[in-house]
Amino acid sequence: MQLTIQEVEHIAELAKLDLSDAEKEQYREQLSSILEYAAMLQNIDTGDIPPTASVLPEQSILREDNIQEPLSPDSVLQNAPQKKDQQFKVPIVMENGQ
Repeated sequence: MQLTIQEVEHIAELAKLDLSDAEKEQYREQLSSILEYAAMLQNIDTGDIPPTASVLPEQSILREDNIQEPLSPDSVLQNAPQKKDQQFKVPIVMENGQ
C-alpha cells in the first residue's frame, strides 16, 4: 500500500510534527514499506496455531511462600534513627491547612 504525501502530512499533523518536503518523502517510503509488510503478514494462514499470550513456557518467577516467625517489634526498630511507642518516628511531612 503506497501512501500519498497528503496522508503523510495528515499523520504528521496528528503527531504534531513539522516535516520538510524531503522528510515527507522519506516517511512516505518508510511507512508504505511497513504497511506493505503488515499486509503480507495478514495473508499468512495461522488457522492451525493456537492462540497464546506468550511464546515462553509458563513458570512462576516468584519465590516459594515459606511461613516464618514474624520479626519482633524490637528487632524491626533496632536500627531506626528515632522511635516512639514501638513505632518509627519521622519528621512532619505536611502541616495542617496545606
